[in-house]
Amino acid sequence: MSEAAPLGNPLLATWSTPYGLPPFEQLAPEHFLPAFETAFAEHRAELDAIASSTAPASFENTILALERSGKKLKRVHATFSNLVASEAPAALQAVERDVAPRMAAHSNAKYLNAALFARIDTLHQQRDTLGLDAESLRLLGRVHMDFVMAGAKLPADMRARYAEVTETLAKLTTEFSQNVLADEQDYKLVLETEADLAGLPGWVIDAARSAGEQRGLPGKAVIALNRALYVGFLTFSTRRDLREQLFKAWTSRGAGARDNAALIQRIMTLRQEQATLHGYPNYAAYVQADMMAGSTDAVMDLLHRVWAPAKAAAARDQQQLEALARADGITELAPWDWRYYAEKVRVRDYDLDDAEIKPYFSLERMIDAMFDCAQRLFGLRFVEVKGEVGGFRLYHPDVRLWEVRDAKTDDLRAIFLGDNFARPTKRGGAWMSLYRHQRKLDGAVLPIVVNNNNFAKAPAGQPTLLSFDDVRTLFHEFGHGLHGLLSDVTYERLSCTQVLRDFVELPSQLMEHWALEPQVLKAHARHVETGEPISDALIAKLKRARRFNQAYDSVQYTASALVDMALHMQTDFSQLDAKAFQAAELARLGMPAAIGSPMHHLVHFRHLFAGYSYAAGYYVYLWAEVLDADAFDAFVETGDIFDVSTAQRLLANIYSAGNRQAPREAYRAFRGRDAKVEPMLAKKGLLEVV
Repeated sequence: MSEAAPLGNPLLATWSTPYGLPPFEQLAPEHFLPAFETAFAEHRAELDAIASSTAPASFENTILALERSGKKLKRVHATFSNLVASEAPAALQAVERDVAPRMAAHSNAKYLNAALFARIDTLHQQRDTLGLDAESLRLLGRVHMDFVMAGAKLPADMRARYAEVTETLAKLTTEFSQNVLADEQDYKLVLETEADLAGLPGWVIDAARSAGEQRGLPGKAVIALNRALYVGFLTFSTRRDLREQLFKAWTSRGAGARDNAALIQRIMTLRQEQATLHGYPNYAAYVQADMMAGSTDAVMDLLHRVWAPAKAAAARDQQQLEALARADGITELAPWDWRYYAEKVRVRDYDLDDAEIKPYFSLERMIDAMFDCAQRLFGLRFVEVKGEVGGFRLYHPDVRLWEVRDAKTDDLRAIFLGDNFARPTKRGGAWMSLYRHQRKLDGAVLPIVVNNNNFAKAPAGQPTLLSFDDVRTLFHEFGHGLHGLLSDVTYERLSCTQVLRDFVELPSQLMEHWALEPQVLKAHARHVETGEPISDALIAKLKRARRFNQAYDSVQYTASALVDMALHMQTDFSQLDAKAFQAAELARLGMPAAIGSPMHHLVHFRHLFAGYSYAAGYYVYLWAEVLDADAFDAFVETGDIFDVSTAQRLLANIYSAGNRQAPREAYRAFRGRDAKVEPMLAKKGLLEVV
């Protein structure tokens, strides 16, 4: 973004940019608040006009009028939310702190509008007599549920309090997120000497030097708090003291000077008040009112089906690691030792050396691989537009743009942006988002999808090499991306990824399966120096080692999901100490001491407290894993992982369907039955120990 705001506000102007992208190089932080205020006012006027209409409520004058409203606000908000996540200097973060409660207040003005909801509720009660097609009926149902979940049925005095709660929560969750980002930005483990680099492969050192360059320390190798560098260092560094230092820095994000524990106590108190106002015993029960699982009992049953066998498998793995650690004089395996000795076991028992694997997994080759899978499954062709796009620059030099075209007709279907590298102004993790949703109401609108990753960037002129976990992440986010790119619905409210939260991870996790398929690897995994394809022998090693250390991952993930559910099933948070609660819950669950840490500690658990999307819902990845393992078996059963008819059913019922029908119905239409849990347990190597 530009450093100073020029005359006029480009956010409110008509955009003449290629593909309808935001005019990034014209934007300044000062533009956003005035643009939001203008868009809020315009949208409120539209909502008031719908609510105050003297004509009897109809699908056209109420539901479709809602669909058509707020276009300017959607455009401003999409631009802002994407930049805040991907490229947020301090000035933009300051705007975020101001905008968050105003956005919540505007949402309340919509969803707590009694006259507006009365019209929607009338239509919902009459829905079977309106003669609506299936998609329109689904839209009416989802809009009605949106309002109900946001408090529309509450009495007037309770609606006022509900509005106060949601606006305060918006402030608190924004502060939580910014605290974690600040801790990640501040931390630097500078590797000053050759001894500090001991054991690190070249790709880790190169990525650390690139991180040093980004942080104003040219020539220095710096381990920053992004996952790729963190995992790489803990896996290979022989310096146990530095591994411990980095582990403690990683797990204490949000627990230092910017202690998020007090924020969590306030957030949970307000969430419980939300649940009580809605008539639910706790926040987890409130969340389940609009999820596939349907009840906290169903969630806990699934989590415990994994927890016990995962712990048992991890205990067996731990014995192998401890034997190696004892040879190094370590009498008690610590959490910062696990990845290091697990890598040694992998090399010893599976003859699989990371230094041998990574040269076959360059980022460029793996991007080609995922695009090839999309073409073979769904008939898409990705055409990169290099350099400036029609004299127009994107929001960061690392971002790339592809036109997504129909492979047969060459028609433009969507725009895809790839933002793959970590940097100080970008939040951690990996995610998919949209600058524009697909819709067909009042004319076709093509989606603009962005995938964000946080891979460690290689120095200039060198290829970025990925671990196999990175490759899975790349394919995972691309699965979300395809859910956006392939959307083919009439109404924006039903498009792309706007499905129930415990269904949204199916398209993403399903795509991960193709990443390890020999057909895909033989075609695309080529050595960066020789160009030779990966050998059958190396693929066989990868497949043999596929389950290795999965118990560790399963324990870390499931522990986080169980702590999330346990916290959100509480009712009294007056004395909550988030760190003490987590420690007590992990002890109750029997968290293995050698693993020690869940995947996320509460004080930096963005999924739960940087918003509400995964609160009492972190389990959704496991729920979707049941679906994705069973869904991929549909291809395996045909003998062809690119089987045309299976891919067509997958496209019609999952990837293009958005929220056009209920998730269970969508899955049954694809698979012919409900999903079975056994394929997921088998994939994790846990079936035999259940």
